[in-house]
Amino acid sequence: MKSTLRLVLTWPALILGASALPGAVKLPPHFSNHMVLQQGMKVPVWGTADAGESVSIEFAGQKQTTTAGADGRWRVDLGPMAASAESRTMVVTGGGDGPAARFDDVVVGEVWLCSGQSNMDFTVAKTPKYYFAGVNHEAEEVAAANYPLIRMFTGEWSRTYEPQSAVAGTWRVCSPETVREFSAIGYFFARDLQREIRVPIGIMTETYGASTAQAWIRREAIAASPKLKPVLDEFDAAVKAYTPPTEEELKLWRDAVDKAKAEGRRPPRQPHPNPVLNQHNPTVLFNGMIAPIIPCAIRGVLWYQGESITSPKELFPLWNETLITDWRKLWGYEFPFFFVQLAALKANSNTPAVREEQAMALALPGTGMAVTIDIGDPGNVHPKNKQEVGARLARIALARTYGRSLEYSGPVFASMQVEGQTIRVRFAHLGGGLVARGGPLKTFVIAGADRKFVSADARIEGDTVVVASPEIATPVAVRYAWENDPEGCNLYNAAGLPAAPFRTDHP
Repeated sequence: MKSTLRLVLTWPALILGASALPGAVKLPPHFSNHMVLQQGMKVPVWGTADAGESVSIEFAGQKQTTTAGADGRWRVDLGPMAASAESRTMVVTGGGDGPAARFDDVVVGEVWLCSGQSNMDFTVAKTPKYYFAGVNHEAEEVAAANYPLIRMFTGEWSRTYEPQSAVAGTWRVCSPETVREFSAIGYFFARDLQREIRVPIGIMTETYGASTAQAWIRREAIAASPKLKPVLDEFDAAVKAYTPPTEEELKLWRDAVDKAKAEGRRPPRQPHPNPVLNQHNPTVLFNGMIAPIIPCAIRGVLWYQGESITSPKELFPLWNETLITDWRKLWGYEFPFFFVQLAALKANSNTPAVREEQAMALALPGTGMAVTIDIGDPGNVHPKNKQEVGARLARIALARTYGRSLEYSGPVFASMQVEGQTIRVRFAHLGGGLVARGGPLKTFVIAGADRKFVSADARIEGDTVVVASPEIATPVAVRYAWENDPEGCNLYNAAGLPAAPFRTDHP
């Protein structure tokens, strides 16, 4: 492999902790001032020191000691701790002459990992990183963001060919000055959750715009799947064949870019793009952004991805399943994995089929899906109502993870029955009863044996919906909100949550 693609550094070189002095104990960047540690479970702490050096960690009345291995690596596990908003200090001391690593204002609470593509990376306010970001009522939300017990670690973008041991970033305390650069969904989830459970909330944000699911999966898991391995093989072949552009090629490209900008045209792509720097390719974001934080103690994962799907598209459900099961395997426990179903959008990225494929992940234990079909923006792949997305994810977490007695899902198709010229549809997650919000039910269609769907009349009868059309004498199938942008879809439950799009004629 060409050296230009060897984007990995040695493990000790990547540790960007408290000190870089010879003989100093070092930790990855996600150990920093203001961090949140997970309550109620063992908390791994790790780093590097001189080979054979004794390392001790003191925090919250605990003192753990270990010895760095021949490669300089060390790890200890702090025992389970109760949640605490008390600002305390963690001290990590090596046995040599180097200085100790000291981390101040450390609290204990709940830690969630947020990952996926740009809708999860989308920030509360417009920033140089995201000029198109900014949520509804941005100014008011920023001014009100005074939550010192909410902290966020945002990993810097990193795509690499081999697994890294650190990802740059730092923990930041939530305030009007800092929240602008917080993941909006992560922040609103944490805000709603913290109001209910009253403990510190830490969000670890590891996201990259336009990324595919396979970019976040490790090599070993992909290689183990006969269906997925060809995608990995194709990537490896591209990496092996890669030749960087020459200086002359780069000069011609820069000139072409300048000319295109001056003429108002789209600039040309850089010649010979490095496949490792393509966020659509397998493993590259796992290597750069997820591998470095394993095995950090987390309660669970929030995931938002689906607008970017590369060929072959039929593998999308398998990528999702592989990611969830393998991340759980790597962390060593079956953490909750809650994800966002794509919103309505007038674009081919947000199709009913993709939403259906996302929902397939619900077959895995410990998963939950926030439906957003009703809060999209038909002309914007980045809808600004991130408050409601965070709120719906928080409801799932409160019910599924924290044992609160509340409905966390809108109506979900359960079964159908043909009754003459009508079809009666039954649902799970009634949430106190079905509701047609704002008028008669919309976006229901019905078909006979020829599968030619026509607009249908739909009405709520008790806990069911009865669907019919005078054009269909013998109906066999019903669909709801089965469009890229199903304008006006309005079936909810009494808990205020929208029904998930569905079809009864799944192949």
